[in-house]
Amino acid sequence: MFKNINLGIKLNLLLGIIFLVLTLTISLILSRILQNYAEQIVADRASLLIETMNSVRQYTSTQVNPELASSLETEKFFIPQTVPAYSAREVFENLRSNEKYSQFFYKEATLNPTNLRDKADKFETEIIKSFRDNPNSADLKMVDLQQHGFHTIPGGELFYIARPLAIKQESCLRCHSIPKNAPASQIATYGKDNGFGWKMNEIVGAQIISVPASQVVKQAQNLRWQVLGRVSIFLMLGIVLLNIFLKFTITDPINKMSSLSKKLSTGDFSVEFKHKNNDEIGILARSLNRLKVSLKMAMEMIENQSPK
Repeated sequence: MFKNINLGIKLNLLLGIIFLVLTLTISLILSRILQNYAEQIVADRASLLIETMNSVRQYTSTQVNPELASSLETEKFFIPQTVPAYSAREVFENLRSNEKYSQFFYKEATLNPTNLRDKADKFETEIIKSFRDNPNSADLKMVDLQQHGFHTIPGGELFYIARPLAIKQESCLRCHSIPKNAPASQIATYGKDNGFGWKMNEIVGAQIISVPASQVVKQAQNLRWQVLGRVSIFLMLGIVLLNIFLKFTITDPINKMSSLSKKLSTGDFSVEFKHKNNDEIGILARSLNRLKVSLKMAMEMIENQSPK
């Protein structure tokens, strides 16, 4: 059956197979590349959020806390607005009202927090310990120790980015060194058992921003389909242009020569095989013209030798 199919259809079948193979190959390659790219996009956005939270923390530590420090001794209850972690969390929750960031979650996970709400779970504890165990943690900036990846929870899978939290200001030790140095309102609110024993330059926790992994996968898929769509358009355009090229340079000249050859086989020596280009089709046309001349001469010789 395949032998009876004309050359144009065969070429299109071949091009179709090449198109499918290229599409599948590109899809497989893009899946991994765009997955990494999507992860990087989310990681970059999360890094920007962490930098923003650090700015909030810095502002609270240098501007808000000094103004309210004296009130911590006289107020009956602790003023959480003086704590950088509290300010960062509140600002982030307001940020989540923006649909663009509604799927992001922020936590300052701590091994020994004052507020047990910030207590690190098993996974977060492992992250913090990995920061502490890094031999270069004392020499590198916090951003250089940053890590990201996927974490499975009962509700699904999360993509996270984590950065260590270290004590870099002496003012932090007022509330976290020993209970007797802590403000009275802090002791009254949180007690003497949690959040103490911190030391200067010690990594005590981690800033962790997480987002459902489906968001990363969805972004990667959107990018993949966009790229595949554009690649498919260019491939289809290439196939169309190649078909047009083959039609005018190969199939049409061959069909014309085939038709003229049939006339020649019936004894019509008036046919002329013409092809302007000096390519393989042109060589074939000249060969057929020589064949026609030779055949005509042979027929004339036969006629002259036949008895009258």
